[in-house]
Amino acid sequence: MWGTYAVVSAPPKVENHPTDSQSVVEFVKKRLQFEPDERQMEVLRSGAKRGILNCTRQWGKSTIAAALAVHRAFTERGCTVLVASPSARQSGETVKKAEVLLDRAGIRTRKDGINEISLLLPNGSRIVGLPGAEAKVRGFSAVSLLLIDEAAYVEDSMYKALRPMLAVSDGDLWLMSTPFSKRGFFYEAWEYGGPDWLRVSVKATECPRIGAAFLEKERRDLGAAWFQQEYMAEFIENGSEVFARDLVERAISDDVEPLWV
Repeated sequence: MWGTYAVVSAPPKVENHPTDSQSVVEFVKKRLQFEPDERQMEVLRSGAKRGILNCTRQWGKSTIAAALAVHRAFTERGCTVLVASPSARQSGETVKKAEVLLDRAGIRTRKDGINEISLLLPNGSRIVGLPGAEAKVRGFSAVSLLLIDEAAYVEDSMYKALRPMLAVSDGDLWLMSTPFSKRGFFYEAWEYGGPDWLRVSVKATECPRIGAAFLEKERRDLGAAWFQQEYMAEFIENGSEVFARDLVERAISDDVEPLWV
């Protein structure tokens, strides 16, 4: 039964649910009735605090994001999970998938009374979908899990506005996207983020739900560069740069002293 309708703002307390890596997979399979493939299980089992998922279109990254969101919200009382993306519509799609998974598990939800795109669980935890404008996302704190879907298309200013929301809670962060050019925080974190990030790359040829005949037709119709980006998870120059990123990086040397200090 629902009691007083309120958002819990106290520090999250872990309920009596196992949260080891294997139990996450079992929770998703049994409670959420979702059967992940091997690469999806790799993400679910990782337990990473900082993760980057660089994957083909139609692999199921939004579904995995929804599963991670539901598991965190269900197992931590009063926590906040944020879903960010380039637009409110895209965030809403991921939150809707979370709602479907929660419904399968028999967990009733409501809106949180504050945010239009939101799910409030009986334990006071909530999953909130954010708009795409940096100025409209500020105000959240002590976020337990931040999921940024289609991260390659999210502005750097948005990313920088979201990161401090993890500070007090030492929350977890996942970036999920198909690549888009060699620019922006998604590319920088993937290429230069260092050992703090778990990196998982999934090509269309590794996805059991995408057929080889379909991919061959896409390669012919879309052209090599677009196919490599959309289906093979490769960072491709989009042609808008004055100089290619690789050329600029090769021109930089620590052995040359600057003219001005």
